[in-house]
Amino acid sequence: MELAVGASDSAMRSLLGKLGSLLAQEYTLISSVRSEIQYIKDELASMHAFLLNLGHAADHHHDEQTRDWMEQVRDVAYDIEDCIDDFSHRLGGQPRGEGLLSGLRRARYAVATLWERRGIAARIVDLKNRAQGVGERRTRYGVKDPGPDAGNGKAARSAPSYHVNDRPQPGPQLVGAAEPVGMEDAIDKLGAWLTEGLPDLRVLAVVGFGGLGKTTLALALHRKFGEKFESRACVQASQKLNLAALLRSILRQVMPQVPDKESTDGDSLAGIERWTDKQLKEKLTAHLEQKRYFLLVDDVWSVSSWEYIWGSLPKNNNGSRIVVTTRFKSVADASTHQQTGDIHMLDRLSDEKSKRLFNERIFSGDDSCPDEFRETKDKILKKCGGLPLAIVAVAGLLARDPRSKSHWTKVQDSLSSELEMNLTPEGVTQILNLCYNDLSADQKNCLLYLSIFPKGCSINRKRLVRRWIAEGFIVEKHGKTVEEVADDYFNELISRNIIRQVDHSSNGKVKTSQVHDMILEYIVSKSSEENFITVVGGHWLTAMPGNKVRRLSLHSSNPEHAKDAIERMNLSHVRSLTAFESLEQFQSFTFKFGILQVLDLEGCKGLTTSHLDKICKMFHLKFLSLRKAHVKKLPSDIGKLQYLETLDIRETNVQELPPSVADLKQMAHLLGGNKTTRLGLRFTEAISRMIALQTLSGIGICKSSAGALADMHNLTKLKKLSIYNVKDFDSKNLSHELLSAIEYLTGCSLKSLAIDDGFTGFLNLMDSLSTPKYIHTLELSGELPRVPKWISELQNLEKLTLSLTSLSTDALFILAQLPVLFSLAFSVSAASQDHGVMEILTKNTTNSGGKILIPSDGFHSLQLLRFSAPLLPLLSFLDGAMPKLQRLELRFMILEGAHGVENLASLQQVLLRVSQQAPETTKVQVSDIRSSVSLHPNRPTVVVDEYYG
Repeated sequence: MELAVGASDSAMRSLLGKLGSLLAQEYTLISSVRSEIQYIKDELASMHAFLLNLGHAADHHHDEQTRDWMEQVRDVAYDIEDCIDDFSHRLGGQPRGEGLLSGLRRARYAVATLWERRGIAARIVDLKNRAQGVGERRTRYGVKDPGPDAGNGKAARSAPSYHVNDRPQPGPQLVGAAEPVGMEDAIDKLGAWLTEGLPDLRVLAVVGFGGLGKTTLALALHRKFGEKFESRACVQASQKLNLAALLRSILRQVMPQVPDKESTDGDSLAGIERWTDKQLKEKLTAHLEQKRYFLLVDDVWSVSSWEYIWGSLPKNNNGSRIVVTTRFKSVADASTHQQTGDIHMLDRLSDEKSKRLFNERIFSGDDSCPDEFRETKDKILKKCGGLPLAIVAVAGLLARDPRSKSHWTKVQDSLSSELEMNLTPEGVTQILNLCYNDLSADQKNCLLYLSIFPKGCSINRKRLVRRWIAEGFIVEKHGKTVEEVADDYFNELISRNIIRQVDHSSNGKVKTSQVHDMILEYIVSKSSEENFITVVGGHWLTAMPGNKVRRLSLHSSNPEHAKDAIERMNLSHVRSLTAFESLEQFQSFTFKFGILQVLDLEGCKGLTTSHLDKICKMFHLKFLSLRKAHVKKLPSDIGKLQYLETLDIRETNVQELPPSVADLKQMAHLLGGNKTTRLGLRFTEAISRMIALQTLSGIGICKSSAGALADMHNLTKLKKLSIYNVKDFDSKNLSHELLSAIEYLTGCSLKSLAIDDGFTGFLNLMDSLSTPKYIHTLELSGELPRVPKWISELQNLEKLTLSLTSLSTDALFILAQLPVLFSLAFSVSAASQDHGVMEILTKNTTNSGGKILIPSDGFHSLQLLRFSAPLLPLLSFLDGAMPKLQRLELRFMILEGAHGVENLASLQQVLLRVSQQAPETTKVQVSDIRSSVSLHPNRPTVVVDEYYG
């Protein structure tokens, strides 16, 4: 495996910036230390330039001496950076100012910190000697500079010769999962087998080695035929089976979602994390024993794992189906032995199907490959050996410059001729190496960082890019902010088929993504060798780090192994810590990290008050996520984290922040509250003083927020504001204070605004608001009798959600003229069905004359339409209506009907969420919608789910 030059480059670049800042400060230093720091900076700058030259040569051309020297450079850079950060923290409180009093303070400071300054001076001298030794060792052992022309020779064929922003950014979309190419016949054949025949429980095993498309085929079956079953779920088994986690995942998917406060003993999943295997099995059996269910179990590795899974599932005779994917014929035989089953053996794609897949990924399905490229294309495809993973990886590489003959020729020459004979896993690794080496240094860092996440994990885009930024991988370039550059890098990895999009937000951006198993295994191995990420307890066993751990990811696949491994590690230099699921099996010393910059404990159990107190001593933290953790309040010392940029406390019980958060002057993203229960984080004066905020999500406004509202104007950098509730809001002065702040912020940087007024009537004042012409996203929930009068002037509006708006054809005619509107939702919260809500619903029906007409003119950009209410009037889509609409979502208890669905020319998905309390007449309407959709030429998928309420 090759050394990741990008990781070394990132460490060096970060350190040089800190050394420059340190030299610019007037710290009280021991004599000569400043000159030592200057020497270190100059020496490392030379090393950095040398590393960049090495980076222009293909990594596999480096000999062992060069690779060893590069590792030494990286390690000394890491240690110097740790020392500098410690120095800055411990001695950064030097008194400033002029005059006698300031002079006395500086003198007292110099005496009080004398021993600390001497200790740090000694460390700096030692590090200077190490840096000098590393520099001399290069020439002593003959590590040669490849020269300034390294990027022009054969060794540099993989060096990127373009900027990410040269490639057009993908437009917003909703349907990310395209139908698999070359598997149409298998899908039709297996689909018939799944949906027809005897009512017995049947098992289908899909078998093939890695990269053949087992999961792709199984997901296509689940997506296309799953809606014909009453309940369905998709889970992953993996090499180290966690049966309890698998059963919990099934239950969460097959049981209708219901907020805890509305649940009864029979329908609640409250406390599911503490249920035993026996309780999980009993709950699953009780829910599914009378239902026809479809279950996809992906990646089963052993017969014993299958037997555990099979023994946990209800065995009914209602025509239920289970699809199993596995690499092993023995598992397939076992899964189909005791019940009616079938085995489908996957094979490599034929030449014709390989070409179709290749063209789909590069030319969007058209066979528009230039004639002069066809011979080169055929040679490349021959080397890909009919393996879908290899084809899409090479296609992603070629798509970087799809019209460059020289680029295609270089890729062809770089693929070994041995691949033509037999594409082995080692051959796939060679292809992945080629794709990896084509990335820039920063992009390599971003890719290696994915090894933090467990196999099969859905990775949230925003969570990932914010962590990239906190780690220092992203810098402003080409006139773009770090957030925009991070999004570019993410989109680049998607475009290259290195990561795949799983789900999209309602604004059309990728919400979650996933990494193919074989690609993730490659990334984990490379990251481990570079000592970039250390994964403990993960799916693949990696070598113990021979030196200091820099970034630690704790998985729970093998907790006993993880515990033993951690106890043998040097954790004093950890910069990033991520824990998945639980901290209970790890010792508390894992929190003694003074130089930690990223701490991600999303969804972790076992977080204690002691842990939180230790977090407040992690003075260099930039990213802190406690999302979904059992936390009631944050320590009063949280304000000491002066470098903190992201604080995520969503779906916790934290309702108010300590006053010290006012000291968090670099906070950019404050994420709180609970979107499901509408529990908000109280807006306080301390929050109003966090002037660097760009995202303020999940806050609540109440009477005690009065003093803070006057200072909300200070948040001039705010781009996104989400207010989850407005409580006890009966003062007109307070209402106008909030309205004034919103009006001011929409004239600054605010692009996204969401308000739920909790039926206080605040939204009635929105008409008096000056037109927020720069808003891109607007969500208004509560007592809103009509659309605001200025809504038609929002020429930049892309996403609009209106709750409790009077649904009328007139309102739709107004909204139809918004030129770039991508997503439109009308909703009524099922949790708010009080007397006032039902009156509005009845009024909706009366005002609309019992029906809503979707006009044939307008909505030229709309791709998502969502209606959500207990009672929906008749919806009629006129001929030519919403020409780009891809997805239609309806959530209801009673639906009068939906006519003209076949008139939606671009429709691809229809999602119907029906209340369990729906009358029989509603089921008739659902059947009618199915029939209407079946006539559509696009053959859209129809998914019917149920919910409590």
